[in-house]
Amino acid sequence: MNKPVITKECVKPLLDTKFVKVFDLQYAEGRHYYDATRRSLDQLTAIKSDEEFNTMQPDAATVYTILLSKDSEPRMLLHYEYRYPIGRFMISPPAGLIDPEDRSAEEPLIVTAKRELFEETGLTVKDEDRVFVVNPLVFSTPGMTDECNGLVCVIVNNFDEKALSQANCESTECFDGFCLVTKEEALKMLRDGRDPRGNFYPAYTWMALSYFVSDEWKRV
Repeated sequence: MNKPVITKECVKPLLDTKFVKVFDLQYAEGRHYYDATRRSLDQLTAIKSDEEFNTMQPDAATVYTILLSKDSEPRMLLHYEYRYPIGRFMISPPAGLIDPEDRSAEEPLIVTAKRELFEETGLTVKDEDRVFVVNPLVFSTPGMTDECNGLVCVIVNNFDEKALSQANCESTECFDGFCLVTKEEALKMLRDGRDPRGNFYPAYTWMALSYFVSDEWKRV
């Protein structure tokens, strides 16, 4: 089968709301594929040229937060956030959308990561901490959406557990505490496929745990 070519003229809007849109990608006569997305029609990934695709920005940042302190081995910071489509608290790394005003910043992912880390955990990135991009863009589930996140690592030095807070979350967000995971605990979660409460968890959590136990963060 030849590669389908999807142009703007092939796209039919089906749903348009503030936070999600659905488009019918009519890639051939009588052939339809559906895309649930946060993007407007002009910004859909499917209609981008190769050059536009390779320079596009993600929708959000996921923050791999690694905590270093004198009194403890390195730990990864995860938290429990209520996920409405699943109806449960899911263990996951901090994450959030890139604000429109941040897209013109020199490093939009870094700006977003710092803001989301503060809002969801109370931690403020200091000069002694390290912040870097792990991956500029990964797609979530490209079989049904073009949603994508950039992966950012924040290494917090001299971590003080008293600084943790979920008081700054936005109105739609609902949290239920933190989980500070050691390397051995992370390996157990990877082997079990479940969090310490016995629940399944998101793919982004699996990715964060895998990066943590790989020790790649030590080599950057």
